[in-house]
Amino acid sequence: MTDPLLADGPLPDDAKSAPADRAESGPLDESEANAVRPYVDLGGVKLVPRTDLQLRLEVDESSKRVVAVSIDYSGSTLQVQPFAAPRSSGLWHEIRAQIAEQVRSQGGEVTEREGAFGPELVARIPVSGGESGTTRLARFIGVDGPRWFLRGVVAGQGAADAAAAEAIDDVFRSIVVVRGTTPMPPRDLIPLHVPQGAAAPGATSAPSVGS
Repeated sequence: MTDPLLADGPLPDDAKSAPADRAESGPLDESEANAVRPYVDLGGVKLVPRTDLQLRLEVDESSKRVVAVSIDYSGSTLQVQPFAAPRSSGLWHEIRAQIAEQVRSQGGEVTEREGAFGPELVARIPVSGGESGTTRLARFIGVDGPRWFLRGVVAGQGAADAAAAEAIDDVFRSIVVVRGTTPMPPRDLIPLHVPQGAAAPGATSAPSVGS
């Protein structure tokens, strides 16, 4: 399935979608983050180290480019991707509608609701190759920041259990997006890389639609 963020088409021209306290509570822009706080540097995003948090980098096999970061934490998995965005408008409202349409076209079910970061989608997605009627639950969350858009896909306990959702949402809030100064068209993936000193990652499966 084509990722709606990487698809050709008219760019959105709508309001940004983000929590009112985003600049204080996250996800943060690099300019808003504590400069002396230790982070795991993944290029386009930085993460606050946590006990029992595990990282997996998803790599495109043809280009060998890191295209997503998957975080396993407290029974949940969070896949994140940072994208370039317009300075004065956001991506999440349009992208959310496209994701919902894609899930339904697969025979899945999707519900929109208000979450910790604003509008989010809860989807039941048919499992490819599984028994008839088998589905997996996923939450799609997104935040428009200054010249970037951060998308998250939550699977595992954080997609169904309120306490687990709060824990994995706190991880999403702790992310710092590093947009950089290089000109980039809206919807382009902000480059990600392997943390310094870490081994090169292999391709890994991540819980998303269209990645």
